[in-house]
Amino acid sequence: MSGTQWWQNTRRLPWLLVAWLSIGLGAVGALLPVLPTTPFLLVAAWAAPKGSPRLHGWLSSHRQFGPLLRAWHTRRAVPRRAKWFAPALMLGSLILMALTGVAPVVLLALVGLFCAVTIYLFSRPDA
Repeated sequence: MSGTQWWQNTRRLPWLLVAWLSIGLGAVGALLPVLPTTPFLLVAAWAAPKGSPRLHGWLSSHRQFGPLLRAWHTRRAVPRRAKWFAPALMLGSLILMALTGVAPVVLLALVGLFCAVTIYLFSRPDA
């Protein structure tokens, strides 16, 4: 391997790590309702082409993830189910934090953040 090839492969490694970590977290999120899948898949779709064209091709053609990622890339669209599921999970996490005694100022900041995220989600077209 020439010095140039080694350098190019080394530069791709961080992108591959981000992509695979995001895919892993997205897969866990598909199984656990407390972890969102879509944001991790979007990060993976962003990092994969920089790290591996083959991984990017696999993500783009994946039976389950491919249509969602293509909808995001072409129209910045979010599935309707995700638009309703995300705020429900955010509300659930707020309730859980309130019950466990999180400081009111933190709760208030999170209410603002979660409202902004919800408004953004509902401003996107349906996938």
